[in-house]
Amino acid sequence: MKEGNKNKIATPYEEALDALSSLITKRNRAEPGDRFYSLDLVREYVKMLDLEEAISKMSVIHVAGTKGKGSTCTFTESILRHCGFRTGLFTSPHLIDVRERFRLNGLEICEEKFLAYFWWCYDRLKEKATKEAPMPFLFRFLTLLAFKIFAEEQVDVAILEVGIGGKLDATNVVPTPVVCGVTALGYDHMEILGNTLGEIAGEKAGIFKHGVPAFTVSQPEEAMRVLEQKAAMLDVPLQVAQPLDGSLLNGLKLALEGEHQYSNAGLAVALSSTWLQRTGHLEFGYLEQMTSLPEQFIKGLTMASLQGRAQRVPDRFMNIETTGELVFYLDGAHSPESMEVCGKWFSLAIKEDNQQQTLDFQPSSQELAQNHQVPYGRSRKNSAQILLFNCMSVRDPQLLFPRLMNTCASHGVYFKKALFVPNISVYHKVGSHNLPPTESQVDLSWQFTLQRVWENLSQGDKGGKARNGDAGSEDIIEDTEMIARSCENSAVFSSLPLAIKWLRDSVQKNQSVRIQVLVTGSLHLVGDMLKLVK
Repeated sequence: MKEGNKNKIATPYEEALDALSSLITKRNRAEPGDRFYSLDLVREYVKMLDLEEAISKMSVIHVAGTKGKGSTCTFTESILRHCGFRTGLFTSPHLIDVRERFRLNGLEICEEKFLAYFWWCYDRLKEKATKEAPMPFLFRFLTLLAFKIFAEEQVDVAILEVGIGGKLDATNVVPTPVVCGVTALGYDHMEILGNTLGEIAGEKAGIFKHGVPAFTVSQPEEAMRVLEQKAAMLDVPLQVAQPLDGSLLNGLKLALEGEHQYSNAGLAVALSSTWLQRTGHLEFGYLEQMTSLPEQFIKGLTMASLQGRAQRVPDRFMNIETTGELVFYLDGAHSPESMEVCGKWFSLAIKEDNQQQTLDFQPSSQELAQNHQVPYGRSRKNSAQILLFNCMSVRDPQLLFPRLMNTCASHGVYFKKALFVPNISVYHKVGSHNLPPTESQVDLSWQFTLQRVWENLSQGDKGGKARNGDAGSEDIIEDTEMIARSCENSAVFSSLPLAIKWLRDSVQKNQSVRIQVLVTGSLHLVGDMLKLVK
């Protein structure tokens, strides 16, 4: 056992996470023509692990795209699991624990199995590594580990979410998937994938294989043209899956919130039904002309589970009977397009919650007849919306903020204050046992940059600001010593826990106000928030 520090011995799981952390590279992923970024090297690793035959026989559904990959894969896995198949799901990134990336039959892999498969792969690669084929980078290693897990666990179907792009992604060593999917395309990872939608679409279409059917959703014309060209070159039958008709769910709701999820669900239905057809499971019928859905599909779509996407989390720390309310709305949106989707979901979600709260407030006829006072917990509260934000410095807040602000404003929602914080998660470590630097050591220059952009945009929207929040909620904006820098419309905190403490204190001091906090900009931030409030 290694010592984690003078007082604590690392657990076996922490030792594995430390070994994983050693695979994180500081090199630029976008270096073109570099042998270390070629798929040939990934194929060498596959040989080192004797996984060639297992991968060639694996029944794979492969999904690329900019937005909605994780949701589409989650819906697809849930549908096929409810059809009775043993499923393996590989997604990224993880929010709290790296084991979330590997799901067997809908559950993240247990620690015992993870450790056994992890060390089996790690030790063999370490033993066979050379100067020409050094230890693989983190994502490549995790992909290889997923193949090992799914092969040993003998899954009936492996659903693989592409990490970045498609053509050069480690998941693309699969020679012949059963069916491929491309979710909505937009501008993201442009430093790697290209500056136009056409270039980005070309990278994503890199997962297409000769003669293997593929589905996509409605795309911008430039992107669709490239997808169709790539499909034609490889004799790929490419179809556009229509958004799911909600009436087919028999009165139930999709498990994942947001209007955009109907597009992801429609794609998942097309992928699942094509997999069933191509693997000979004709008892489920082919669902190209959908007028009804099998019961298993409905269960799959209404019982799927994915953290950090359009997720509502009431703050359990607060005692709602005696204080105001604090609710976090979590969404890992980090591209201009997903900001718009996120803003629409948040606006509709708070409207729904506030309507429900008004209904809950209505005294019963019995209470009215007996002239009872309504209990304090059911008193009518004003609401105030706060943004809690961070994003990677490669992203452009000048593109992200207007999409979010304008979408919310179109629904009558204006943020009372924006809070900017650094992530707790550090990119050079895997695992929550790795503590962040102390608050005095944190570099807040990026958060100050985000704040400047937000202030400039807010100053230009004075008309909207006049309607900023409900009357009676002005006093939630009170500066305390916890804030690193405060401006009229925003504040920077040196840590996420300090921002949460400030929010909780604000609720305690303003018991007539319900504070609704949108946490977005980074899945790492969303994961940090889940660790702290769940």
